[in-house]
Amino acid sequence: MGVSNKTLFAWRIGVTLGKTPSLREGNMRKLLSILFSSVILAGTAHAQARVQATHSNRLIESYRAYIGEADLYNSNGARLTQPWQIIRQDRANFHQYHVRDSDDQSDSFFADPANRQALEQMLRNGTMTREAANMILRGNVWIDVDIYGDQGTGRWVDVSVSD
Repeated sequence: MGVSNKTLFAWRIGVTLGKTPSLREGNMRKLLSILFSSVILAGTAHAQARVQATHSNRLIESYRAYIGEADLYNSNGARLTQPWQIIRQDRANFHQYHVRDSDDQSDSFFADPANRQALEQMLRNGTMTREAANMILRGNVWIDVDIYGDQGTGRWVDVSVSD
């Protein structure tokens, strides 16, 4: 499915001279197909470059926690409406307020208030399914959190719900 070099050359010359080259419908389709393929390949190459650029990021820490009733409300008693807020409150309850659900696991990363502050952005950079987010909003669910970053700086978190 290629366009001849002669056709491409004529098209380039016509565009350069301000003329619209005469391309038959079949050749135009081929040309558009080539352009579309080039864009797709360039996007794939860019994505691969991005993955390689972040290769130094690694798993920093993992923990498991139960999202209980106390985690659904902030310290002023207001109901939290975003999953990241609830996860952040769970870690504040665990580390700062010592309000813990049975079998909650500790983590050293979110013991630092600055890291809890960064949780929203880290979750935006990470992954969590819509179903998991809805289950966290309802509470009474176990979550598994994987923290990724480099040299102790968190970059993203992946959150999943488990039984």
